[in-house]
Amino acid sequence: PNDGVGRRAYDPEMMLALLVYAYCTGTRSSRRIAAGCRTDLAMKVICCDVVPEHDAIGRFRANHEQAIKGAFTDVLILCARIGLTSLGIVAIDGTKIASDAALDANRSESAILAEVERILAEAKASDELDASQPALAGNVPGVVRPAGRLARLQTALGEIRTEREIRRKQEEERTTRLAEDAAQGRRPRGSVPKDPARALSRAHADLQAAKVRERNASTTLAKLQATEEIQRAKHSLDRTRKAAQAAPAPPEPQANTTDPESRIMKSVSGWVQGYNAQAAVNEHQVVLAAVVTTDANDVGQLLPMITAVENNAASAHINGPVGIVLADAGYWSVGNATAPGPDRLIATAKDWKQRKAAREMGTTTGPSPEGASALETMEHRLRTEAGAAQYAKRSYTVEPIFGQIKENRNMRRFMRRGLDAASSEWSLICATTNILKMFVHADGRALAGLLLPEL
Repeated sequence: PNDGVGRRAYDPEMMLALLVYAYCTGTRSSRRIAAGCRTDLAMKVICCDVVPEHDAIGRFRANHEQAIKGAFTDVLILCARIGLTSLGIVAIDGTKIASDAALDANRSESAILAEVERILAEAKASDELDASQPALAGNVPGVVRPAGRLARLQTALGEIRTEREIRRKQEEERTTRLAEDAAQGRRPRGSVPKDPARALSRAHADLQAAKVRERNASTTLAKLQATEEIQRAKHSLDRTRKAAQAAPAPPEPQANTTDPESRIMKSVSGWVQGYNAQAAVNEHQVVLAAVVTTDANDVGQLLPMITAVENNAASAHINGPVGIVLADAGYWSVGNATAPGPDRLIATAKDWKQRKAAREMGTTTGPSPEGASALETMEHRLRTEAGAAQYAKRSYTVEPIFGQIKENRNMRRFMRRGLDAASSEWSLICATTNILKMFVHADGRALAGLLLPEL
């Protein structure tokens, strides 16, 4: 078809079907997809022997991010028709996926500002040259107007300043919490921070708390103990102050100038410039929710992922509540364990440590002891036979999904840059994963009869 203006137009349903089939087979490059339309029989059938240009495929993927994300729910509806969307067990996990950007493209604010000034100076010189020689305007060799580069640099500056503001607010909250605890004579919570500046503020709070406990001591013995604590806190403060003075200045915050929204993240194979891709998977290995975040830490993703599962289930008309949520130690926090919502089992330590503790301490039975903390209650449940058996299902429910995506389909890097682009592509990757699961569940002809009974 042709709309009569410009380049040839292509049916959007055909283009989406082409992308879905290509992703199912692990083909994501727009050039390879276009080449496949000439040689691959299935692609030729999808396109009715039409060969879309590779740039048209790339533009379609870029211009229809939300529609592609919406296809994830459509596939869930198909999964529900053949009984693959049970909500009894939902395992949640994340994996780091690289962005289309290099680690060495990270720059500090000062370096980015210098680059911005250089680009603006070049643009100004080019404009002055155009004004003085109109006949050569826009046609001078070596003169480049990198508008896209400038926009990315400005975005990177915004990311650095936003991150700095977030850190400042977090530090203010932490300092306020330390001061409130010290005023009540409570020792600082948690382990000593590795950051010298934070360790110093904690040592100050520890000393103030010890002094409050001495003032509030009601017996001679309590006063003696508090006095000893003050001396220890003073020695600790001196050591911490010297360490803070000797420590090098903290590095400047940086942002990636190729993909400013991506982050440096630690993966199993080392550091990557990328995103944290989350998936919630049921016992049929069907992905119920797929989310991409710039937060390298998983702990803040559990509750949003549970909400995403519930919202997707409602959109796909999947009935019934979530039975139990399984998550590894990366998601552990007291808040995650005690928040309202479905039942959940969250590991409190790495799996091998958990198995070692079970061997050394033995299994438990019955409810947790009265007065047990949230941590003790969770550890008790995980060491019961039923709890250990339930949690064991996590490893062969969600983890194989990431292995299939990265190893079998070679999808270790997003094709486009930016959080929205990564989110759209992750939805497409997980939607095609679900399609492949449907074909494993039933052969093609039977599946067509179940999904398209009118045919």
